[in-house]
Amino acid sequence: MSYIEKLLEGVEVEWKSIGEVAEIYGGLTGKSKPDFGNGKAKYIPYKNIFGNIDVNFNYLEIVNISLGEKQNAIKYGDVLFTGSSEIAEEAGMSSSVTTNLKEEIYLNSFSFGLRFNSDIEMIPEFSKYLFRSRFMRKEIARTASGVTRYNISKARFKKLQIPIPPLSVQKEIVRILDTFTELTAELTAELTARKQQYSYYREELLSFEEGEVEWKTLGEVGEIKRGVAFTKKQAVMGKFPVVANAAEPISFHNESNRNGEFIVVARSGANAGLISYWNEELFLTDAFSIHPNASILNTKFAFFYLKNHQRKIHLMKRGSGVPHVRASDFEIYKIPIPPLEEQERIVSILDKFDTLTTSISEGLPKEIELRKKQYEYYRDLLLTFPKQ
Repeated sequence: MSYIEKLLEGVEVEWKSIGEVAEIYGGLTGKSKPDFGNGKAKYIPYKNIFGNIDVNFNYLEIVNISLGEKQNAIKYGDVLFTGSSEIAEEAGMSSSVTTNLKEEIYLNSFSFGLRFNSDIEMIPEFSKYLFRSRFMRKEIARTASGVTRYNISKARFKKLQIPIPPLSVQKEIVRILDTFTELTAELTAELTARKQQYSYYREELLSFEEGEVEWKTLGEVGEIKRGVAFTKKQAVMGKFPVVANAAEPISFHNESNRNGEFIVVARSGANAGLISYWNEELFLTDAFSIHPNASILNTKFAFFYLKNHQRKIHLMKRGSGVPHVRASDFEIYKIPIPPLEEQERIVSILDKFDTLTTSISEGLPKEIELRKKQYEYYRDLLLTFPKQ
């Protein structure tokens, strides 16, 4: 707080209600279904506002607006809000207009806009952070009411108190928070590039021609074991994860029926055929496990190969009701068998990419998550102003 106190030294932060400092306007009105997707006018869809703290003008949709028709066009500096959501905590999500517009752009029918009075100094780069801060989100959520869907009450919304610090303070806060968001954006771009690189090398390293290597069925080079039935009554606070039709445990149990290194194939449900790798003691239920012969087939190599063919494996699902895959189909599933040294080399390369692109404990996803938390911490710290 010492930094905030220093930043605010000798200056005053005004607190005013939204109704005092801004006007609220609505989105498109009088439109029917045929109007959307036709015409030449552009509008900002609900999802654009919900998913971005400032409007993404590369993601607009079109609507038919007749010549002379009265509709509210957005302006630079406006703050746009979603009007409702299925849960109160997600109602009234904000997105600021931080771009000077060269054409008229409209707002979707399920959102509303806030436009500050001409005598109020609030830069949009500051408002985009302010209205997404933890304390403002909490206050905005309180203005929503409903049962199956929560709608923002404009009357209550107008009574919300917002801080209006001097422009110099706004700009300094924006400078600091922009640094965090730019770093996160750079890391996200890096992650995308590494995922593409991972996909390329995985395809290259796991593609074999007939005659290049020996091919054998999984039943020839390993053992396939079916899981054991498990009921909710058996779920206890045990130490062994219960694994079924997902890549994460569904429960815990005080007994185990698998240990060591193996591959799990989800047997039924929406994830039927999902491949996952495990190297621990657990209880396997609605799935079956593949245990390669270590003298012939490296378990991690087999996992990477099967995971690379995940889409084809999902097509092996059967059944018109609850889809399922059969262990017998995997017993005859053919897999390449290069020399063990080559399998280990491939695993070493792909393991590094897998850790970098998917690990939440040491890869880029962890770094991105840490930066997001750091950004949220400083955002809330920098936007906590004293009230008189």
